[in-house]
Amino acid sequence: MKRKNAVYAQSGGVTSVINATACGVIQTARKYSKMIGNVYGAKDGIVGILREELIDTGKESEDNIRALKHTPGGAFGSCRFKIGSEDTSDPIARRLFDVFEAHNIGHVFYNGGGDSQDTCKKITALSLKFDYPIQCIGIPKTVDNDLAQTDTCPGFGSVAKYVAVSTREAALDVQSMSETSTKVFILEVMGRHAGWIAAAGGLAGKGPGDPPHIILFPEIPFDRELFLRKVDLTVNSLGYCVIVASEGARYENGEFLSDAGTKDAFGHVQLGGVGATLSKLIAEELGYKYHFAIADYLQRSARHIASQTDLDQAFAVGEAAVIAAIEGQSGVMVTIRRITDEPYRWTTRTTSIDKVANQERKVPRSYISKNGFGITARARRYLEPLIQGEAYPPYVEGLPSYVQLACKLVEKRLPKYATP
Repeated sequence: MKRKNAVYAQSGGVTSVINATACGVIQTARKYSKMIGNVYGAKDGIVGILREELIDTGKESEDNIRALKHTPGGAFGSCRFKIGSEDTSDPIARRLFDVFEAHNIGHVFYNGGGDSQDTCKKITALSLKFDYPIQCIGIPKTVDNDLAQTDTCPGFGSVAKYVAVSTREAALDVQSMSETSTKVFILEVMGRHAGWIAAAGGLAGKGPGDPPHIILFPEIPFDRELFLRKVDLTVNSLGYCVIVASEGARYENGEFLSDAGTKDAFGHVQLGGVGATLSKLIAEELGYKYHFAIADYLQRSARHIASQTDLDQAFAVGEAAVIAAIEGQSGVMVTIRRITDEPYRWTTRTTSIDKVANQERKVPRSYISKNGFGITARARRYLEPLIQGEAYPPYVEGLPSYVQLACKLVEKRLPKYATP
């Protein structure tokens, strides 16, 4: 029987280690070349499949594929695009399977977060309806760390490390200038509904009075008066106040502090500006001089300070996805299972995609301090292993050296398609 080819796609916001997962997929598939044919990289995620823009990874050298492990961004491009239906009459569904058939694709490795796993779920369902065998394996990736069924999500550990380090370093700066200058510093981090990244800021300090002094979680409703009292008390007792605020911080009624008034391709409210909102509140009500910073893309692209644990896990889930396909699995997502905290030990498993798609894992209340402004010892036990180890990229002339793939497209076999 002719070997089936595979397509690997990156979806959603990229991370500093998502390309390590690509490396894991491609290198492992090459080891099992008698069972898996060519591996195509979808240009710009599932949009590339629809447009029949498939990158032939077989044209990439071993050195370049290996260099993906230390290169941030998305080597094949990513997208935010939703498959709206599992109906075979849907033109998007039909087009996907036309491309699969035209290029003898029998394995789909979809690397992304919750919405991406929904795509994997739909492809699996459509495979049965079209009676075209596809092994669709979801691969976890999200800096938000909010996927269900997995202990952690590749990409998060490195962001957690970046935020913890940035919080500690910025706090030293603010503390040194607080007598005559800035009293309050706010670091705005990602996290729409789950405050895992904000929680990681809590790793910056351990003792009483150590920064961050306030963490704002989406899981804890924002109380304006309580917040202002805490800021004022901290400045009066310590001379300065450091705050880590999740972009998803919201009021009791569910309204985001930073609702930008627009929505993304998945219908999610666009967020941004919680740092500015809080700064204005502090200035108007307390009169303190402030500074705020938005970590934004910097937190998820900072490969120069990636966690070795995160890198190892990112590669491992790519490797495990190929093994799962070879074993005949489909409609599953690779997961990370924690075995022990001390010493930190973990392994990979798979779980049904139905248990992951469209689910969100939030920070447990037991991880958040009683006053709602900090993390507990339990949270620290969970978070600390994920930021361990330094995985520095190679440097050339003082700057990190990153790879740019050739990205040669395979010849198209179908009529041109206009993505909706």
